[in-house]
Amino acid sequence: MRRKPRIPPSPLPQRDGVDPVRVKLPPDGAWPTVREHLVERLAAGPGVIDAMVREGRVVGEDGTPVTPDTAYVPGAFVWFHRDLPAEVTVPFALDIVHRDEHIVVVDKPHFLATMPRGSHVTQTALARLRSELGIPALGAAHRLDRLTAGLLLFTVRPEERGAYQTLFSDRLVHKEYEAVAPYDPDVPLPRTVRSHIQKDRGIIAAYEIEGAEPNSESRIELVGHREGLGRYRLTPHTGRTHQLRVHMNALGLPILGDPVYPVVTGPVAPDDFRRPLQLLARVLEFTDPVTGVAHRFVSGRALTAWTAHDTWAR
Repeated sequence: MRRKPRIPPSPLPQRDGVDPVRVKLPPDGAWPTVREHLVERLAAGPGVIDAMVREGRVVGEDGTPVTPDTAYVPGAFVWFHRDLPAEVTVPFALDIVHRDEHIVVVDKPHFLATMPRGSHVTQTALARLRSELGIPALGAAHRLDRLTAGLLLFTVRPEERGAYQTLFSDRLVHKEYEAVAPYDPDVPLPRTVRSHIQKDRGIIAAYEIEGAEPNSESRIELVGHREGLGRYRLTPHTGRTHQLRVHMNALGLPILGDPVYPVVTGPVAPDDFRRPLQLLARVLEFTDPVTGVAHRFVSGRALTAWTAHDTWAR
């Protein structure tokens, strides 16, 4: 069995809970200097790269700053912190539901992304938790969409992360969601919805392919209804992107506050917190693969379109 090549630890600490960028120099490289390789490889441009090198922001494995004349060494690593985008603060609490030496479970608010990606970096659950709890090695075992609220599982020890991620990939975690959507007495419930969902890179909306082999399955139940609104329990048995939103929309019951289904109205502005998507990851239940403890966590959040519809609608 071939061993994976060793990746040295970063000589730079995290900044605001965000890891530095690690760049491996290609083993077949013919650049005379590290600087010339970075200029060719990175989209920032020579002016930005030169400024970073001049300011000592690019370092090698031992933490020594790269200079304009640092020789290119095939297979070596360099690190740097990228300039972070200006972000609007998400003004909602990230509640700790459970914490032990192996895992941290949080109740995520709407509008907070799970992990750094694109324009959402420090305003993510992972970056916030690393900073607030002082656990630089904290990692996400799974993720929720930025617009979805509810329970998220993080791992404390990197060497144990794979065991928890496998729980999700092997469908050994019981998840229940809650949603508020229109009520239609002509839609028979409960029911199990199966379909083939396709999500193309660069396209915001997923879609169903009629007649294709199903790759998604959701159980849809009506918990209660009043004044034209329904409160639903959604139990996904697979984990396709936007699965519950797609299946509810296919039933003619699009989830309130959804900017994508049935019509794409554009991305929600980073500073627009007025009408959150009425979807909540309510229950997370699993047997801990490390300790053997049976866990069941329940979100304490409420969907305001159900509890205070006038306020949500305004």
